[in-house]
Amino acid sequence: MTDTRAILVTGGAGYIGSHTVRLLAGEGRKIVVLDNLVHGHEDSIIDTAVDFVLGGIGDHALLRSLFQRYDFSSVVHFAAFAYVGESVTKPLKYYRNNTAEPLALLEVMEEFGCKNFVFSSTCATYGIPDQIPITEKTRQSPINSYGRSKLMLEWILADCETAWGLRSACLRYFNASGCAEDGLIGEDHNPETHLIPRVLMALTGEAGPVEIFGTDYPTPDGTCIRDYIHVKDLAAAHAKALDHLANGGNSVRVNLGTGVGISVKEIISAVEKVTGQTVPLVLGNRRAGDPAHLVADPSLAAELLGWRATRLDIVETVRSAWAWMNGPKRGRYATKS
Repeated sequence: MTDTRAILVTGGAGYIGSHTVRLLAGEGRKIVVLDNLVHGHEDSIIDTAVDFVLGGIGDHALLRSLFQRYDFSSVVHFAAFAYVGESVTKPLKYYRNNTAEPLALLEVMEEFGCKNFVFSSTCATYGIPDQIPITEKTRQSPINSYGRSKLMLEWILADCETAWGLRSACLRYFNASGCAEDGLIGEDHNPETHLIPRVLMALTGEAGPVEIFGTDYPTPDGTCIRDYIHVKDLAAAHAKALDHLANGGNSVRVNLGTGVGISVKEIISAVEKVTGQTVPLVLGNRRAGDPAHLVADPSLAAELLGWRATRLDIVETVRSAWAWMNGPKRGRYATKS
């Protein structure tokens, strides 16, 4: 059963949020996006049936007015800062935005009796794992303020369940990647830190040569291995999580990944195959805190949500990102990053 009432999507004008909004709206669901556009882009909301509201999740008055206007069944919460390096140098910015401000949202949800919450969490809550692949039983020991700020909110959601019956789905993403294949929406960060768009930007002239941070890891080709999950698979997981909660399912904490590890050099090879160009490279030293492997065990998401990643070909993932870079928006939204 799919709930027909309105769904509030915070941060729905961001990268993963906009792809999820497009999917949910395409399924005929009533979607209201709340985004302050600090990092989001209003023109990433391409479905005209979606209501867009400019504002922040810490604004009690605005939230109450929205909950009074709409009969929200659920909240999907994307709004967060997500630059790991910045979180180390500006921890208070991350604790305020990612942990403190959502408290206002949860307070208003409690006030209006809205008890379904889908949370955009992260594999950064695990820190440097002691086992690969990473399961939900892996110890959560984040090593930066970004991961800690997300883990704290996971704890808060659990406490809210005990206190007033909130049910939540915490979706721990691995490396989000790819774009819509039609090139209409995609990944546009400023600065851009994700590997695939960063490599493509080196080919378009928007960035300099790609620096490979370490070529002496204990991996087949010496470079770091990560689990690249297509953004459209992530969007589908949110739809599954919404339906799970709407149907009375218990709270869940699940990894969202493919279970397949891809190295940095394999990403570069995929880019060269898709584009027919040679990627300019600089070989650098390892970065502190970079594990050799980060790969998910996604089996619990399959068991509890009936979700599995379907886009496992990294060449096709790169091809979708290249389609965005060469699409009508040339990889850039009109709104300010």
